[in-house]
Amino acid sequence: MSNFVKILLKMESMLNKLKSTVSSAASNAVSNAVSIASQVSNYLPGNPVTREYEATCHIASAGRGLMWKIYKGFKRSTKEEAAIFLFEKRQLDKWDRQERELMLDKIRKGVSQLTRLRHPQILTVQHPLEESRETLAFATEPVLASLANVLGRHDNMPTPVPYHLKDFTFYDVEIKYGLLQISEGLNFLHNSVKIVHRCISPETIVLNQQGAWKLFGFDFCVASHSPPDQPPMWNFEDYESSYHELSQPDLDYLGPEYALSHTMDPATDMFSFGILIYALYNKGRPVFQNHRDFAIFKRNASEVSINIKFKNPNKLSLEDIPSGLKEQVRLMLNSTPQLRPDALQFSKISFFDDIGVKTLNYLDQIFQWDNMQKSQFYKSLPQIIPHLPQRVLLLRVIPCLNKECINPTMVPFVLPVMLQVAESASKEDYIQYILPLLKPIMKIIEPMQVMLLLMLKMELLLSKTPAHDIRTDALPLLYRALECNTQQIQELCLNVLPTCAPLVDNPTMKNALLPRIKKLCLSTGYLSVRVSCLVCIGKVIEYLDKWLVIDEVFPFLETVPSKEAPVIMAMVGIYKVALYHKKLGISKEILATKVLPYLFPLSIENSLSPAQHDTLMILIKDMIERVETEHKTKLEHLNSIRREQKSLELTMPSTIPGSQTDSSKDDKGYVSPEMSSILESTSTKEISKSVSNGLSKGLSLEEKKRLADQQNVQKNFSKQTPLLPSPPPPSQPIKNRSVESNNYSAFVASNISNLNLSNKTDSKFTPQTSMNFNSVGGVGNF
Repeated sequence: MSNFVKILLKMESMLNKLKSTVSSAASNAVSNAVSIASQVSNYLPGNPVTREYEATCHIASAGRGLMWKIYKGFKRSTKEEAAIFLFEKRQLDKWDRQERELMLDKIRKGVSQLTRLRHPQILTVQHPLEESRETLAFATEPVLASLANVLGRHDNMPTPVPYHLKDFTFYDVEIKYGLLQISEGLNFLHNSVKIVHRCISPETIVLNQQGAWKLFGFDFCVASHSPPDQPPMWNFEDYESSYHELSQPDLDYLGPEYALSHTMDPATDMFSFGILIYALYNKGRPVFQNHRDFAIFKRNASEVSINIKFKNPNKLSLEDIPSGLKEQVRLMLNSTPQLRPDALQFSKISFFDDIGVKTLNYLDQIFQWDNMQKSQFYKSLPQIIPHLPQRVLLLRVIPCLNKECINPTMVPFVLPVMLQVAESASKEDYIQYILPLLKPIMKIIEPMQVMLLLMLKMELLLSKTPAHDIRTDALPLLYRALECNTQQIQELCLNVLPTCAPLVDNPTMKNALLPRIKKLCLSTGYLSVRVSCLVCIGKVIEYLDKWLVIDEVFPFLETVPSKEAPVIMAMVGIYKVALYHKKLGISKEILATKVLPYLFPLSIENSLSPAQHDTLMILIKDMIERVETEHKTKLEHLNSIRREQKSLELTMPSTIPGSQTDSSKDDKGYVSPEMSSILESTSTKEISKSVSNGLSKGLSLEEKKRLADQQNVQKNFSKQTPLLPSPPPPSQPIKNRSVESNNYSAFVASNISNLNLSNKTDSKFTPQTSMNFNSVGGVGNF
């Protein structure tokens, strides 16, 4: 009873453990689901932007104080990529109520101004500002990060920092072209729309997904109040020290005239632009750090012209700034606004006369050119590609080239450049940036140059394209290349097809690829194409099933119409691979009946050279030797089997005991002459014949009874199963088996003597009856 209680307690313990495990697993699953749901809901909680856009991950921050969170996302309806900017109002919870409302008004004004402005160097808004109780949000073109994030400021960003910002450093051409883009954007603001930005800093410069620098953060901008026919004038707005520092422009980048002359004009933005350039070449540090204190800013403003010196270690210097830019930065940081260069003048300096900068600038403006100008530029582009960094090629050049692919006539001009970039790109970059753009190009049929260019670089593409994409996109392209009428494309396709063979399954190989090669080989009028088809088959044959080779390839070779030496040698190559490959191999039956009868006539073709003839004859001799060896081995094996059967037949009667039925002998083993004569009858028909012969002579009653008994014995004997040889029981002593063997031999001898006596006395039994007895009794078969 105690054992039973222990078992119950143990079962209860196990059930409790199982229950706790299940409950903990369920709670963990629920908590994980809640965590994921909360993360998703925290992206854009309750904001109307979520109806049209889906945010996927937090990637960056931007704006004054980096208070805008930037999320990577896409538009729900079109799946178009986008960036979602999110401002959480809870960031202002500790602010004074009046300042909080003032800041929200500035943010609304800045996004509204950004939405109205349309320029290549200004961030493009895709969806206007939407506001909810807790957030402000709007959607723009895809964004990489803000310039402040790239320079090392990670406020309001996810942890850990996104991988694309880790150890990010600019190339010289990226900085040069970025500065040129900002100057063009400022020129548009100052001269076209008469707006002063007033907050140019790394926080308000955003890099889009292609790496282009865009103006953002118009929260503090001021528009001209002058009539259109008069020179523009801008109202000066004082810096309010009592307000929160984030509700006003950044003092570290603000022009000194704010403290000295209380004026403001486009030159103020140019001073801020100069500080920005200085920070770019000094690890993100501006000329002065005012620590958000207007008194410090005012003191530093009066010393600007004194502290900017060249090659003076005791003072701030411009040593880290490139020589072609130093003089311009010195002018931009001048305390006198009138001496600063404007945005247009800055964009014309020789610092931007760089081949990389000009190339990127041309790519941005190329849509304004006609096709002739574009084609000339794209023809010269391959010489420039090696001088550009890989990131610039992937993020800037490739997207611009892809826009040209909308026009099929321009694809032959841009495709060589795309393939050149693909050649130098890593496999990961190729899959991410280039392959998606090449897939639509692979489907272009006209102009034919597109397919030719792809065939020329197909080995490169196959080496970097994943297997799945090869099956779905590259193989259909190769099929179309086989079916086109251009000899060069066909030959190039046949040369690269063996590279794809390991990726092609057997049904596709049998029903799609091999039939196309066979059809081209039989229908082409070009000898080189026919030879290429046969060589291609010879290279892919090792990936085919053995029976597919026998049923499809060998019969096809016999139908090839031409017998030129290159064709014969190509077919010899196919037979050699099939003969020697361990997976394939040709049976002696196929060699003797199909292959050799076809190859022998080829050996007397006059088009063969002596060396080619020797190659063919060596193959034929190898095949003959294989047939001889294999068939000789088989014959020897069959002969040994026959010898074993014959020896078995000779030994079986003396080793396997047997006996006749008890009905044919008495207790002493004696067989009467009458019974012997009956057993000599091989069938009931013979007994019936004996009966009819007896009736013709007249039978007595005893004779009739005897014949009737003979019929019954014959019927019973015919129903018995034939005796089969079986080994003697293992428990029986050896001497007993020898005795039985001697008795059996005496019994057989007695039966034979009785049969001889019967034959001498009864003339109606022929000598064949003894043979029939052997077949009936089963003795002869042994």
